[in-house]
Amino acid sequence: MHLIVSKRFEISVSYRYFHPDWTEDKNRAVFGRQACGENGFGGNFTVYFVFHGPVDDHTGMVINVAVVKDRIGRLLAERYDHKFLNLDTCPFETIIPTPENLSRQLLDDAQRLFDDESAEPVICHLDISPFTSATAYAGGRVERHHWLEFAAARRTSSPHLSDDENRRLFGIASRPSGHGHFYRLRVTLAGDVDADHGMIVPDVESQRALQSLHDLLDHRNLSTDVAELKGLPMTSECLARFMHQRLSSALPVDRVRLWENPYFYAEYHRDGRHTMGLETAFNAAHRLHSPHLSDADNSAVYGKCNNLHGHGHRYCVEGAIAGNIDERSGTLFSLGQLTEGFARALAPWDYRHLDLDTADFADRPSTGENIVQVLWPRLEGAIGLPLHRLRLWETANNRFTLRREVQ
Repeated sequence: MHLIVSKRFEISVSYRYFHPDWTEDKNRAVFGRQACGENGFGGNFTVYFVFHGPVDDHTGMVINVAVVKDRIGRLLAERYDHKFLNLDTCPFETIIPTPENLSRQLLDDAQRLFDDESAEPVICHLDISPFTSATAYAGGRVERHHWLEFAAARRTSSPHLSDDENRRLFGIASRPSGHGHFYRLRVTLAGDVDADHGMIVPDVESQRALQSLHDLLDHRNLSTDVAELKGLPMTSECLARFMHQRLSSALPVDRVRLWENPYFYAEYHRDGRHTMGLETAFNAAHRLHSPHLSDADNSAVYGKCNNLHGHGHRYCVEGAIAGNIDERSGTLFSLGQLTEGFARALAPWDYRHLDLDTADFADRPSTGENIVQVLWPRLEGAIGLPLHRLRLWETANNRFTLRREVQ
């Protein structure tokens, strides 16, 4: 198992994509409008720093997020926030501040700050806008993400099943009249970052491929209007695979993730694996307090989270399973059974005080790290399948992730 902790930050910057050795025409051909403003243009970026390390037996934490907030906050304030990156922030006077380059530099800067901690920054994820982002990993890997939105109707069914089988498996979604979704697709590109333009693929090329897919699917009935989908099970799993295969003819696609609504997605990976994830929530109170620490140390370690009478959160939980789909039905697992299993697993905690109303944290503090470790086997037991990943958002700023290592 691999446990990581993510902390969210925001910065406001100005920047420009421009290669000084290229002509104006070439810069605009590669970078589009992002090359036009000589004095830069603006953006509000969200940055996530992800830490990995052992969970401390006494505090129940991989790292104290207050320490992360302080050190990363000072780094961002001094080097990035409210700066013109091309002039104010080394090395962007010589390299282009693309999402790929910027996420990699942010991770490099952060790694120097935590030599005295048992946990270290291993990932930096940078959201440039709702439609593009990048992720840098400690091993050197960099990914670029693009988002595509489209509206479409469909009948969830498989041509390989009878009408009765479709009704039993897909319920009201199998009605012949169909239904609609506002889909969001995240496309993840992986490969070498070009030393000149600073991207895995120039944005103009990525957008051309995405626009072609959008034109094929947007405001169509996927079950009847798209010839390329004829004969396929009309499931999110199969749609994700189709989109991956179509985009891969033009782009180095590693994986795609398709949301048919805000709480359910299907993902397809280049190696042929499917993943499906479900998000839900529970409301609970807790107090961060360790029986292994003195009252003074508890107060020092947990701060306001050690309040005697507790505090609470609306915890968001995302669980994912992975494997190969059943080609006859086009499904990885029943969404209905997954939803029911999540509800059963979370019911003992919903509208409860985790420390006072349950026995799960009698001998350990109810940190996010400990919550995901307790919840993992409970969810697996409820759905009857091994989990691939489990995420817990305590707040929008703090996320805890437990992942099964891919063999």
